[in-house]
Amino acid sequence: MNTSATHHPSASVTVVGLGPMGRAMAGAYLDAGYRVTVWNRTASRADDLVARGAVLAATVEEALRANEAVVLSLTDYAAMYAILEPAAALEGRVLVNLSSDTPEEARKGAAWAAKHGARHLTGGVQTPPSGIGAPESSTYYSGPRDLFEEYEGLLKVLTDTDYRGEDPGLAALYYQLQMDLFWTALTAWLHMAAVADANGIALSEIKPYASRTLTGMDQFLDFYTPRIEAGDHGGDVDRISMAVASLDHVVHTTRDSGVDPALPAAVLEAFRRAASAGYQDDSLTRLFEVFGRRP
Repeated sequence: MNTSATHHPSASVTVVGLGPMGRAMAGAYLDAGYRVTVWNRTASRADDLVARGAVLAATVEEALRANEAVVLSLTDYAAMYAILEPAAALEGRVLVNLSSDTPEEARKGAAWAAKHGARHLTGGVQTPPSGIGAPESSTYYSGPRDLFEEYEGLLKVLTDTDYRGEDPGLAALYYQLQMDLFWTALTAWLHMAAVADANGIALSEIKPYASRTLTGMDQFLDFYTPRIEAGDHGGDVDRISMAVASLDHVVHTTRDSGVDPALPAAVLEAFRRAASAGYQDDSLTRLFEVFGRRP
């Protein structure tokens, strides 16, 4: 991105955690002219960044004291507690926590930071490391609005920003919602590929058809979203009973191909649950309510 260090008065940042994402973030700040301090348990992961001008802190405490703004790229919030708490150097720091975890853990993390004299922004990055620094990439943020606005220039060095609200859990929630869709869709594609392969069809041959199906999903979202919001699950376009019959064919085709049918069978079971509840003549959107009911 074109955001320069002059967009934030500190023009310096600490990055804690140098997995692929953390290294990409530190690199983006170096490219933007920031003074960058880094820390990682395995110090050798910083070698390329140090060669480009980053400062490798010998300890976490040193890393925290180096800059007010601290970007965290860790496995989860438990890692944050394990790494930062012993350092006892959080007073006055701004923690931009881009680690993945649940909304509730993000709320607990923000409260923990406040208890230690730090301010906290939750982030949910919507791109792999290769997308860091690209203007078309985006990250969800939540937490105090004034803090977000104060540091927005620094955040925009990494990706575009999408502020979701004051609740620290919101960015994590939006991120996990995207992950729900991402992992489900990608797993379905891999299962489709396995069935194709079992029948002698190359993945490269089936890929254009998969792309066409996924691209076409947008029209379904456009059609069904207002109906769901209006509570309209009428079966004038599709019916649960139709889906049960179709999915039954998918499961049998999968099994006949010698491929594990557990994935489509789980989807079939959800539709059968809806049918058993008396919704067999309703639209598939009735699952919106079926999923929402706790057993």
